Amino acid sequence: MKDFWNSNSWQQIFATNHLATFDAIWELETEWFEEPNKRRGGWSGVVKVDLDTADGKTCVFIKRQENHITKTLLHPVRGMPTFEREFNNILRMKKRNLPILELVYFAKRVVNGDLQSILITKALSDYIPLESERFLSSGDLIKNTAHKENLLTMVADTLRLIHQYHFQHNCLYLKHVFVKPVGDTWDIKIIDLEKLKWRFFKQDAVFRDLYTLHRHAQGWSVKDHVKLFKAYVQEQKLSPKSKKLWHAIESKVLSKRK
Repeated sequence: MKDFWNSNSWQQIFATNHLATFDAIWELETEWFEEPNKRRGGWSGVVKVDLDTADGKTCVFIKRQENHITKTLLHPVRGMPTFEREFNNILRMKKRNLPILELVYFAKRVVNGDLQSILITKALSDYIPLESERFLSSGDLIKNTAHKENLLTMVADTLRLIHQYHFQHNCLYLKHVFVKPVGDTWDIKIIDLEKLKWRFFKQDAVFRDLYTLHRHAQGWSVKDHVKLFKAYVQEQKLSPKSKKLWHAIESKVLSKRK
């Protein structure tokens, strides 16, 4: 497939930094941000790179992999690069103006029988993963109770918007929700879309993602969990339907902790 550049400006930035081609990006030698993950019959790793631009430095994540394959309904035999699946999911989300990270570049090729792929995204430099202790009530990013409630509401609104399109993140941990303080409000971005899937029944996506977030929200109080859930269903007093969903989530979380 032809190399995908999100914009001519990004392509020019990489050319200025001597990274205009697949070969140049593939051969780039720098310290690993995430050590290569060796599985699926191949490997996959990430580096973080500062690029020179006319306005100063800009930071990107360059993800490279070789023979790191996933099988799909459309590719049941040979499979496809996991980065290609993530690339396609980013495009699907972008088409609907959903709050995700910025795509820069994607390409793949076969060299001596090895399937290589590169996926580049802009770093969320001013954002902080929601797993940070800075977001707890005792953290330095929370001004007061109203500020915390606003955060929970905006996270809930973001998830509800994604689910409206029947998208299931499928791996929704706090580290995949990135937040930037903007005055008294917040800007939210969702990352790590490799496992994103479309569900015919929206409720399946809702249950899976809310359960995963609830289970892995370490350090959150019961009050925080309830506030986020109420913000998600947009009810101060839970309806019978919402109570059923809440109890189903709680029941599954408790069963996993046994």
